[in-house]
Amino acid sequence: MEPVLITRGNSPLVLGFPHTGTHVPDDIHAKLNDEGQLLRDTDWHIEKLYDGLIEGATMVQATFHRYVIDANRDPSGQSLYPGQTTTGLVPETTFDNVPIWREGEEPDADEITRRTALFHAPYHAALAAELARVKALHGYAVLYDCHSIRSVIPWLFEGTLPDFNIGTDMGRSCDPLIEAAAHAGTQAMGRTEVLNGRFRGGWTTRHYGQPDTGIHAIQMELAQASHLDTEAPPFALSDAKCAILRPQLTDILTRILCAAKAAGRAPQH
Repeated sequence: MEPVLITRGNSPLVLGFPHTGTHVPDDIHAKLNDEGQLLRDTDWHIEKLYDGLIEGATMVQATFHRYVIDANRDPSGQSLYPGQTTTGLVPETTFDNVPIWREGEEPDADEITRRTALFHAPYHAALAAELARVKALHGYAVLYDCHSIRSVIPWLFEGTLPDFNIGTDMGRSCDPLIEAAAHAGTQAMGRTEVLNGRFRGGWTTRHYGQPDTGIHAIQMELAQASHLDTEAPPFALSDAKCAILRPQLTDILTRILCAAKAAGRAPQH
C-alpha cells in the first residue's frame, strides 16, 4: 500500500490527515501486542467527516497507522511538549500509557530510521508538494491539519476535552486574521472550544506554518464525542452527530478561507 493518498483540488485549502490511516505492515503488526493491535488511538473516520465540505480542497492522507510511525511528530524525535506527557515519533504506549509492543519487540533506532524513510518522509514530501502547488495558483496556501482524539484521557489532560481545539503554535503558524476567524467560528457554534490549549499544533502545523512566506497552518483537534457513537471499539461514526457537525465545520473552514484571502498575498522570497 502506498504511504499517502492524495485528492487534488485547486482551492488554497489543503487538508492534512496524518492519523486516519489504519494500515500496519504484517511484519510490524506481528510485533504489536493485543492492545496495540486494537489501534485505539486512530483519528477515527475524520477523512469521511471532512470529505466534500469545501469545494476544491486538496486532501493529503497518510495510509499508515501512527503506531507504525507518527506523521505529526518531529522526525528528529524531539518532543512536541517538553515536560508534558505525550507519545513519541514511534509510540511505545497508547494515550492511556499502556504498552503497545510485545516484550522485546519495541523498535530500535535503526528500525525507526527505516520507518521514517518509508512512511514519514513520503507523507511530508506529498504534503509539501501540494502546499507548493496551491500556493503557486493563489499566492498563498492554507494547511488545515485534521485531528481527533478521545475526549477523556487522564494521562494526557485533566477532565473532558473541549469539542473544538484550535492550535496555531501560540499564533506563530498563521496570520492573526486566520486565527481570529477560526476562533470566532468555533465560538459561534455553541460548543466547548479552546484556542492553543492542551493541543497547540503538532509538528506539521509548526513546520509548515510560515505566514511570512504565504503558507498558513492551523490544527483542529476534535473531541471524538462530537462525531462518534462511542469512543471505544468499534469506534463507529454517528450519522446524527455528523449531520450537526459537518455544517459547522464548513462554516469554520469558510471563515478561515475568507480570512486568508483578506490577509493578502505574502511577499515572495
